[in-house]
Amino acid sequence: MILNTDGTKPIYMQIAEWLETEILQGKFTPDEKIYSQYQLADLFTINPATAAKGLTLLAEEKILYKKRGLGMFVSQDAKKMIRHRRINQTLKKLVDEIVEEAEHLHVKEEELIAMIQKAKRNREGDAE
Repeated sequence: MILNTDGTKPIYMQIAEWLETEILQGKFTPDEKIYSQYQLADLFTINPATAAKGLTLLAEEKILYKKRGLGMFVSQDAKKMIRHRRINQTLKKLVDEIVEEAEHLHVKEEELIAMIQKAKRNREGDAE
């Protein structure tokens, strides 16, 4: 992953989202130790304090938990919590924006559904 240092999203949030994606993809499982702030700092060439802020954000959301002296670990329900939040915040917002734009452009529901299905097929084709 390449961090967007020119964007409006803070780097620590990008780190937190990247870690969430790693968890969703099964690269980290429940109760598995996750990268330390120093490993993240080396990986992304950022300040360890910035990496720590991303880890702290996930700990505050109970996606990670801390074992004193050992580091941060993935919570049992991390995957479920991440998925739930992303569906209910990110995905629903995107769908609302797409529906609103489709209405402005007088795109019929069937056309919009066909566009979504085509995009999904194209992504599935890219994955092969």
